Amino acid sequence: MNWLDKLERKFGRYAVKNLTVYLLACYAVGFIVDLVMPKLAYYFTFEPALIFQGQIWRLISWVIIPPSDGVIYFIFMMLLYYSLGMTLENIWGTFRYNLYIFSGMIFTVIGAFLAYFIITVQSGGAVIGIGGLVSTYYINLTIFLACAAIMPELKLYLYGILPVKMKWFAILDAVLIGMDLIGGNTVTRIMIVASLLNFILFFLSSRNAQRYNPKQVIRRKKFEQEVKRPVHSYENGARHKCAVCGRTELDDPNLEFRYCSKCNGNYEYCSDHLFSHEHVK
Repeated sequence: MNWLDKLERKFGRYAVKNLTVYLLACYAVGFIVDLVMPKLAYYFTFEPALIFQGQIWRLISWVIIPPSDGVIYFIFMMLLYYSLGMTLENIWGTFRYNLYIFSGMIFTVIGAFLAYFIITVQSGGAVIGIGGLVSTYYINLTIFLACAAIMPELKLYLYGILPVKMKWFAILDAVLIGMDLIGGNTVTRIMIVASLLNFILFFLSSRNAQRYNPKQVIRRKKFEQEVKRPVHSYENGARHKCAVCGRTELDDPNLEFRYCSKCNGNYEYCSDHLFSHEHVK
């Protein structure tokens, strides 16, 4: 198991299912607020100077601000990212998709604070107005790039008519990002890199770089079912116990435990006995 598997084993049960739906619902709220009460929308933007003054809700509230205020673009964006987000969650599993999205948000916040400190040093004082640089635009873009990396041959219909493979859209996006990096200032570059860091880390340090494989989806579903099984409590607070040797994670922290799908009942086995035990019928 790689580091993502280990994290999922420990925290997978806390993942938010259908996270894309909640994100799009936040966008809808932010869009309505910006459309009806644009002055109120300002109080949701990410402003480090105001956060340090006690407006800590801005650490989270910036997420509800949609990437664009155009009605047509907003509708198109909602439909597209609902489809892409749900597809990515189905392929990766709920936990990994959660980790991907939330890490993108965290990296964006860290990048925003770094950009704020740079601007503050350059200007010689606290600056308000950085909120315009902080949005979910690039986080949404990482969802698209992830789908394009996994399913490059999948076709999207431009304007609902012209079929274009996702890999070509991804290449175009990469060119536009490169132009922004070259033409932008230091702060702009920091925000772009920070917002895309989740994509870079996931596809350079994990097996998620592999393309879509239906067998992987089936294995992922089985793994999620194991993670969501009821947690037992054994001696000394142990949560996992091998049905063959009786060892727990307290006996050896490096032991990995799995439920056997072929056994009749919730029987858990350590890595030494998972494939060598006699199935319970």
